[in-house]
Amino acid sequence: MQVAAFAELTGPDGVELLDRPNPTPGEGEAVVDVAACSINRHDLWILQGDSAMVSGDALPFVSGLDVAGTVREAGPDTAVSEGDRVLLCPNETCGTCEFCREGPENRCAAFSLYHGGLAERALVDGDRLIPLPDAVGFVEAAALPTAYLTAWHMMRRAGVTAGDLVFVPGATGGVGVACVQLLDLVGARSIGTSTSAEKLAAIEELGCDHLVETADPNEMLAAVKDVGRPDATLNHLAGEYGQVAMAAMGRGGVQVVCGRTAGPDLTIQAAPFFLGHQSVHGSTMGTQPELERLVGFVADGDLSPVVDRTYPLAETGAAFRDMVDRDVVGKLVVTP
Repeated sequence: MQVAAFAELTGPDGVELLDRPNPTPGEGEAVVDVAACSINRHDLWILQGDSAMVSGDALPFVSGLDVAGTVREAGPDTAVSEGDRVLLCPNETCGTCEFCREGPENRCAAFSLYHGGLAERALVDGDRLIPLPDAVGFVEAAALPTAYLTAWHMMRRAGVTAGDLVFVPGATGGVGVACVQLLDLVGARSIGTSTSAEKLAAIEELGCDHLVETADPNEMLAAVKDVGRPDATLNHLAGEYGQVAMAAMGRGGVQVVCGRTAGPDLTIQAAPFFLGHQSVHGSTMGTQPELERLVGFVADGDLSPVVDRTYPLAETGAAFRDMVDRDVVGKLVVTP
């Protein structure tokens, strides 16, 4: 089989198409013919050498978390069968700690993520496969596990309900678009930002209620406060936008942070934070039952994941170049 491997951790030019032996499933495992695998900032950070998860010793490395496809072969004691349409929940957990026993599983101390989807076939844990209804296409399914699951779990961490005003800085990437759509789904109001008027028009069509065209923190803060005091912020940018969110939100406001696109640090001022009874939560991915619920939203026609474009496996490097250039709205999906 062919894989799109990271031969060098130097950015998009480090991706090479390589041949690998076909995998064989063991007990509890399955081999999936990959129909679609979306890419994420997580993959890009690895490719750029900016992740502690993968070092040069692991090269060539096959990334790719968000796998959708058809079961090719199932090993003994596996709950799926050949021909099943499936979506992989990429969570990897110990299965024995208090969070694995009682939930939520994404707080497991040994929590990690599956890698290997940027390939024609993927060897996976059968218990992590979610059945896909015929109404859900492989490409739209592959958009769900990282971006939409992360957004949904952030909303739950923030306690977002119908009528809430929620600030989404950087609302036109994968997680940002997912936040906008899911906030609209539950009846919350959103404030989304971007430096592109064209991208803002796109998320307005997806249900974003208030649009802010700037990356300047001071301009952003003023524009958000003109709309109102957000009840919550869903922040995948971090950096200086952490303080923008805290200054914009009202008393008791909740900020949930899931990424570091704008920098490795989260900057906030202490006094307004504690005097305003605000809170900040970290959030990584979500749980398998939450992903199953998202699949249900798509199957019922309540949610249509946004895919900007698709690429054959041989053009995986081009997909990462487009991600670096930020000339996208929504998800980028590789279709081996």
